[in-house]
Amino acid sequence: MKVSIITVVYNGAKTIRQCIESVLAQDFPGIEYIIVDGNSKDGTQEIIKEYGSKIATFVSEPDNGIYDAMNKGIKLATGEIIGILNADDFYAYNAAISDVVAKINSANFQGCYGDLVYVDSADEVVIKRKWISGNYKEGAFLNGWMPPHPAFFVKKELYDQLGLFRLDLGSAADYELMLRFIHKSKIKIAYVPKVIVKMRTGGVSNSNLKNRIAANRNDMRAWKENDLKPHFYTLWLKPLRKILQFR
Repeated sequence: MKVSIITVVYNGAKTIRQCIESVLAQDFPGIEYIIVDGNSKDGTQEIIKEYGSKIATFVSEPDNGIYDAMNKGIKLATGEIIGILNADDFYAYNAAISDVVAKINSANFQGCYGDLVYVDSADEVVIKRKWISGNYKEGAFLNGWMPPHPAFFVKKELYDQLGLFRLDLGSAADYELMLRFIHKSKIKIAYVPKVIVKMRTGGVSNSNLKNRIAANRNDMRAWKENDLKPHFYTLWLKPLRKILQFR
């Protein structure tokens, strides 16, 4: 089985090396590593090129944002399973992909997800927030649940069947895709009860109240565009869950 890992980056010279090293250190032998760069100007491209053929596919060109870059990577992927790891993120341990593949193969699952921790941007040892997903129960999205996208892996055939990221939903594009895959299409998904990814703090959608309101509007659109109806409290439970994750 081949696993395609996609990293999208734009001017990520400060963090891209650790991200790459965490992928290359994985003990699973069948990894296709794809990096989609948005035509960085800060030395990112030069760092990536240092790894030569260890990067299966490297594309650098202007794009229409992070989710457009992710869609490019998905279209380039030839693996049976796809995972997406952003340039600010890195895998927490060297057997992360092996654990993902083992879980998916254990009962012919279509995908799986794990846990994630946010670490201090300057000191990765300092944990700021723990996103412990727990086992999925049907209808969990109605209670504000969602898995962390960097720790979310699905078979490529699902992107072919159910579609890619929607570019018109802003920072809610990953939420909408997982809502569409898991809640609406009811894919067979499993949970890996381990911290798979470490993410540096500094997300855009939760940085202030204005951004949170805009994110909630896009979250609502995600339900409407899929002809789904949330509870009146669903979209406020989602950010509340995040608050409860802080240490």
